[in-house]
Amino acid sequence: MKVEKVSLKIIAKELGVSAATVSLVLNGKNKNGRVSEEMSKRIIDKAAELNYIPNSLAKGLKMGHSKSIGLIVADISNVFFGTLALHIQNYAEKEGYTVIIGNTNEKLEEMEKIIAFLNSRQVDGLIITPAEGSEELIESLLKVNKPLVLVDRGFPKLNVPSVLINNYEICYRSVKQLIGQGYKNPAFITYRQDQYHTNERKRGFIEAVKDADLYKPDNVQEVSYQMLEKDMDEAIIRLLHSKNRVDAIFFATNTISMAGIKSLLKHEILIQKDIQVMCFDETDAINLFPFRVPFIKQPIEEMAKRSLELLIERIENKNAKIRKQFLEAELIA
Repeated sequence: MKVEKVSLKIIAKELGVSAATVSLVLNGKNKNGRVSEEMSKRIIDKAAELNYIPNSLAKGLKMGHSKSIGLIVADISNVFFGTLALHIQNYAEKEGYTVIIGNTNEKLEEMEKIIAFLNSRQVDGLIITPAEGSEELIESLLKVNKPLVLVDRGFPKLNVPSVLINNYEICYRSVKQLIGQGYKNPAFITYRQDQYHTNERKRGFIEAVKDADLYKPDNVQEVSYQMLEKDMDEAIIRLLHSKNRVDAIFFATNTISMAGIKSLLKHEILIQKDIQVMCFDETDAINLFPFRVPFIKQPIEEMAKRSLELLIERIENKNAKIRKQFLEAELIA
């Protein structure tokens, strides 16, 4: 059975008034009393009776905006991005915006498809965690003056609003703390990719061990996002069977850390006794382990709030000053 969509004209016909009169009342524009209180009440009651739903998208587009934003994340299954999306959605709703979420799965071609889809939906702006190699794509959006904000990841050469954290500094300090606790042969496992945020984490590790005269190139291992478990097993075996066996491992992301800890346990390595581990980002799984895992906590809610604030600023004024904000992460030992 086809249900007829209720329009202003249908309500007007039911009451014997003009569609313009109905529009004045339902859009809250009857402030000067052009429509009597009695008729206003009848219009509101009839709209409720017929389950009238205003077309907010069409209304918004007439005013030059859709009151919707696009959020593009790298991996929605990752607790970091899931939490980030939740906070962005909550803050956006308070500001009257609807959020449409797209997941790239770390693939540039998926990011291109999602942006095309979101633009077809005429979203007012975009919050993006960019995929590797997407610098030109971001540049193309900037050229058409599309309001956008990068979050978690950025491109230093691009003048684009961004919300990032102090990846280099927090990794440097955390590794120095490991060394200060007596670990003399730490290793670092990160993704095999060219991303600013992971490069900064790796740089922080390398500078810290170099300053302590403990740097060994083979202690920096890289794994593939697409073949994480296989690559992780191979990296762990290399580190455990190296000439100077490592005594601590710093995992560059929470996904890497979970794969790394699983591999260590599979190889019957006692964490904290045989080897110490440290990871970036918190996961619920950490609390289930019978051992303490030091981790770097990112201010995810604040990142979400700042990202939305910057985006709304760009939506409302496309000539607003471009700001890059760096937030402080902390080591939870």
